[in-house]
Amino acid sequence: MCGRFTLFAPAERIIRRFGLTTFPEAYVKRYNIAPSQPVLAVIHDGKENRAGFLRWGLIPSWANDEKIGYKLINARAETLGEKRSFQEAAQKRRCLIIADGFYEWKREGNRKQPVRVQLKTGELFAMAGLWERWQSPNGEVLYTCAIVTTEANDLLRPFHPRMPVILPAEFEARWLDRSARDLSDLQPLLKPYMAEEMLVYPVSDRVNSAAYDGPDLIEPVE
Repeated sequence: MCGRFTLFAPAERIIRRFGLTTFPEAYVKRYNIAPSQPVLAVIHDGKENRAGFLRWGLIPSWANDEKIGYKLINARAETLGEKRSFQEAAQKRRCLIIADGFYEWKREGNRKQPVRVQLKTGELFAMAGLWERWQSPNGEVLYTCAIVTTEANDLLRPFHPRMPVILPAEFEARWLDRSARDLSDLQPLLKPYMAEEMLVYPVSDRVNSAAYDGPDLIEPVE
């Protein structure tokens, strides 16, 4: 699964990496992004890639209560076409959720040791995402998202059986292509990322608190 991640790259680097012409002024570096918080995502509007913020925790358009979003932070790749909560978004509203690392936990005795996962290159990457527009009974409109997950690769399996789908750069445009509606054609994209291109290292258990968001969280610990 994916329950916390980081994005602290300079705005200019994100703009260059994802070919963006506009970028939200509200962007700030984040070291502990948690569910229900805004996440930076990229969609294709039919002409170009656009970046903006979505609330993490997908609320289906048909939902009666926004609290369902707290349960829908991740969407299993294998069942996107079967689950009512994700089916329409998977066909019509796909996005890239930008990150430069994410956290997992490994049980060690009576405690769980948090670790940070990143690419060996330290580069930005895009997690496959779905987004939705939801309007509350009082007229408030929310734009929300979920991160697509797949089975863990060999590196991450000791920590969790699932991992976020990290899209190789050459597959990002295909995932964003709004004309692609057949999910069977997209399933080959939703595979575990190559273990040999990733690294894992232990970090401070201060990451356990979603209220804490300091740069020290990405520092290795013994």
